[in-house]
Amino acid sequence: MEGTEHNRALHLTVKCEDSVVTRVPVDKGSNANICPISTLNKLKVDDERIHKNNICVWGFDDGGKDSVGDIVLDLTIGPVEFTMEFQVLNVVISYNLLLGRPWVHTAKAVSSTLHQMVKFEWDR
Repeated sequence: MEGTEHNRALHLTVKCEDSVVTRVPVDKGSNANICPISTLNKLKVDDERIHKNNICVWGFDDGGKDSVGDIVLDLTIGPVEFTMEFQVLNVVISYNLLLGRPWVHTAKAVSSTLHQMVKFEWDR
């Protein structure tokens, strides 16, 4: 542990569409789950699964980026399976998927960058 002064993002490895995907950050500040079109191409996901939309995602290149569309992907994170909607963007970025607030709320996840872990809050 480097102490409390580190600023590393929390990255997960997930199973997505029957493939292992690395470099998946959890960003509690993002209003959307993001999937670059390059990730879909690597996963060999058919472009016909992308539903066209008129959404602009802010925060790329100091401005907005029009979404190619949205897609629903099956994810497995640890022992938990999710079906999540992602905004598909044609951008060059350093991660393969981004899990934002929609995933955090659906998963009832509590993430800690300090401890580099995610905990799922289960109903008891």
